[in-house]
Amino acid sequence: MEVEKYEVLLESFISNIKRKKLNDNCKIAEETIKLLRHFIETTNWSTAKELLIHLRKYGHILTSALPIQFVVGNIVRRILNIVREEYIAARKNSVEDIDVQDSLHKIVTSEDDIDDYNNFVPELKLSIFEHLDEFQMEIESSNEDIAKQAREHIHSNEIILTVGKSSEVEMFLKEAAKDRSFEVFITECGPLNSGKQLALNLSRHKIPITLIPDCAMFGIMSRVNKVIIGVDSVMANGGLRTFSSCHAVSLAAHHYSVPVLVLAPLYKLSTRYLCSYNQDAFNEFVSPSGVINYSNSDVTKVDVYNPTYDYVPPENVTLFIFNNGGQSPSYVYRLLSEMYHSDDYDLSV
Repeated sequence: MEVEKYEVLLESFISNIKRKKLNDNCKIAEETIKLLRHFIETTNWSTAKELLIHLRKYGHILTSALPIQFVVGNIVRRILNIVREEYIAARKNSVEDIDVQDSLHKIVTSEDDIDDYNNFVPELKLSIFEHLDEFQMEIESSNEDIAKQAREHIHSNEIILTVGKSSEVEMFLKEAAKDRSFEVFITECGPLNSGKQLALNLSRHKIPITLIPDCAMFGIMSRVNKVIIGVDSVMANGGLRTFSSCHAVSLAAHHYSVPVLVLAPLYKLSTRYLCSYNQDAFNEFVSPSGVINYSNSDVTKVDVYNPTYDYVPPENVTLFIFNNGGQSPSYVYRLLSEMYHSDDYDLSV
């Protein structure tokens, strides 16, 4: 019965994301943790190896059903790594009562035991839940942790350019505006025009705002001091999947040698390697009604694509600002090795 109940929860979670009832990455991450936490609590398992097998199975179901929701896969892989870390820590702690030389010998010779994750550890479930609580708090406070770094990167009398609406960028600019005076240019980010909402929100905090059409981004770039954008996902090579039109902005910034700062919570760091030409695995296409008028008699003679995301290559990114500090794109590989285990990159194996 517990398995059937979990299957219902799994289907409901997938359905809510597909129907856009859950469309905020932070909320999706939190709900994914709750779903897998419930699974860990209700599923019968006695060793870390059994738990890892179950988690990988359900993680594969989730990622297969939601192929372009990279955040879900990120959370699954992070929780798998948490299970591994807590198991290894518990195994090492179990030899503390032995004398030092014997303890060191056991740590060295017990590598095979640790690798197979097949030993029973009575306190494993409790330590996993404690680590999951910390992980959830990290996600909830990630935007605040990023915003706290705003004063290090935004200075008085600067002109900042941003694209569309991002909760991370909004909080970042509001925090900097507490004791800095600067101007913000916001591109509309058509056809959804989400930049208008960000302009409205920032203007309420008395931040000087100029809303510009997307076609004006190159002309205005020579006046800009830095570009600050949000991101949907950070790829394993340091590239970005982000708002449509961000690639054009990054190219204009590169032409004028304007630094591009990317605000990215760590839960958006993905193990995927994707490029702009791989649109089926990378992008989502929505209704072209915002691009072309259906009343036009010639509309049946053309194919119109309205992509949701853009790919920005790592060479067009100057600095990532994660919730644990600023890092260059080349450091993404190190972060990946710290956050995820290499065996969990492909959940289908």
